[in-house]
Amino acid sequence: MKTIKVGVLSFAHVHAGGFARGLAGLDGVEVLTADPDTGPGVPGELRGKEFAARIGVNYVDTYEELFAWGPDKVVVCAENVRHRPLVELAASHGVDVLCEKPLATTPEDGAAMVEACRAAGVRLAVAHPVRFSPAYLAVREAVRAGTAGEVLTVSAANNGYMPGARRRWFVDPALAGGGALTDHTVHVVDLLDDLFEASPVTSVYAQTNNLLYEAAGDVPVETAGLLTLTYANGAVLTLDCSWSQPRHHPAWGGLSMQVVGERAILEMDAFDQKVFGFDETARRPVELPYGVDLDGLMLRAFLFGPGEGPVDVTDGAAGLRALRIVAAAYESARTGRAVPVG
Repeated sequence: MKTIKVGVLSFAHVHAGGFARGLAGLDGVEVLTADPDTGPGVPGELRGKEFAARIGVNYVDTYEELFAWGPDKVVVCAENVRHRPLVELAASHGVDVLCEKPLATTPEDGAAMVEACRAAGVRLAVAHPVRFSPAYLAVREAVRAGTAGEVLTVSAANNGYMPGARRRWFVDPALAGGGALTDHTVHVVDLLDDLFEASPVTSVYAQTNNLLYEAAGDVPVETAGLLTLTYANGAVLTLDCSWSQPRHHPAWGGLSMQVVGERAILEMDAFDQKVFGFDETARRPVELPYGVDLDGLMLRAFLFGPGEGPVDVTDGAAGLRALRIVAAAYESARTGRAVPVG
């Protein structure tokens, strides 16, 4: 079997280490990493060569060295605003690229990335691993088979820790492009993009605030958001996309949906395969997750294809549709009006 050479560009994202370790653990995969654009971080934040050594992967100091190595594919885990130049760099080298979500910080940058990869004849994929969740796939099967009837409404929540406590750039609007709305809207929107077979969103109404971390004074982006999306197929989605998980909770957060159809109500929780307990020594609750590795399934699909699975990695066009919805949501939050999605 031919060895596949995969580069990981940047350790900025909290998922970068897991992606790099997961790739290095695959048979027939060789991994090289680079993380030259490090900046001020939170106390204890580790980046660059030291982080690569901790997770046990090979490292070079520059992206130029990494591309000189001749990767077959790369994974972009940089700050959101740096996605475009790195994706365009990969396209210029004729290399397929998996980009962390969101695709970019503006629809204009996202469209340029899609076009650059199209013109270069390379694949652009976006890291939305929840498409591979068995819970979501069961909902998808029921909807596609007509078991639930026509979908009328979807109520969803994608909550989690405030990630600025681990990576400072997540709360820097210049680097992240926004806060919780940017970070957590796209996962659910991507699931419905697949579920509804790309039926477009026609309008978005959004409200956001920073009440959860207002007292801290060091989080200059929104930390909570509520959205209502109307789809061309008549369905309506309501979404809580907040960073509302308590800092010391044993779980990072989760993603859940209730899909109301004409004939059935379908409920899913993508991350609820857990054993619950209590640690008397530490005097705190314990949650021990089990089940499939969604990141691993996504990475395998990106490298080798979906095989017999019903879903593939999100493509750049779907990532751009999600980005346009996020942009409309920010406009709605700013103006207090429902905003059409172009």
